[in-house]
Amino acid sequence: MKFLIHLIAESEVDQHVQEIACLERKEHRLEDVGLTLREAKKLLGAIQQRMVEQQVEEYLETQRSCPHCARARGLKGSHTVTFQTLFGNLELCSPRWNHCGCRPKPAKTFSPLLELLDGHVSPERLYLETKWASLISFELAAHLLKDTLPVAETVNAAGVRNHLHRVAERAEAALGDEKVSFIEGCPREWAALPHPQPPLTVGIDGCYVRQWEDKKAHFEVIVGKSMAENGPSRCFGFVQTYDEKPKRRLFELLKRQGMQMNQRVMFFSDGGTDIREVQLYLNP
Repeated sequence: MKFLIHLIAESEVDQHVQEIACLERKEHRLEDVGLTLREAKKLLGAIQQRMVEQQVEEYLETQRSCPHCARARGLKGSHTVTFQTLFGNLELCSPRWNHCGCRPKPAKTFSPLLELLDGHVSPERLYLETKWASLISFELAAHLLKDTLPVAETVNAAGVRNHLHRVAERAEAALGDEKVSFIEGCPREWAALPHPQPPLTVGIDGCYVRQWEDKKAHFEVIVGKSMAENGPSRCFGFVQTYDEKPKRRLFELLKRQGMQMNQRVMFFSDGGTDIREVQLYLNP
């Protein structure tokens, strides 16, 4: 028995049909029932390659004409860019076009594909790498991705770590400013809010961790867990002497759990000054 798999790409003007794979089964054995992991990875990689190529071709066609005068931009040259996805590293041709002369521009040329593939890594790949690298070691996270998905064999601990740091830096940049108090409004406004959910319960504590390089030195880590009765729990942690926004970090976590100003929040902690200061002025 043979299974022919084709990919049909339809647009407003035409249709492209491409054969992706031909799978053959000659014997009736348990290990031949359905797709094997190797076949699935190869199939996903091929589909990803064809899909991205078609999408890039259509995108470049929409960018070719000048948005002001509609004249086609001239080709200056081209180069190859690598786009890292969960289903393989894709080598794509990236053209460099001349800017149209109808309007002054700071640069003479530009690469439209670089605007689309910002960072050269797909968001889903960054998500999975960040998720698993936060739970297990970077090396094990890399092995997990290579065992289950058609990512490139070049995936390693260093690459996973770099991607995790990139996501962390972006999340830190999106974090709002630190404030002494996050209580906003007045009791009259709070009373007009919808009926609050059950209280949020937050456990918070600190400890000292020995530095890896200087074995005689220590630094303080504050960690905690916020539990909502009608939702998932969330954990948080930061280094007290390094983090510049500890209160903002905790406030945003509580807000994501639905905290409003007329809702009770119960903290469980010891009497440490640093821990107490983080809890103050987050909720009336």
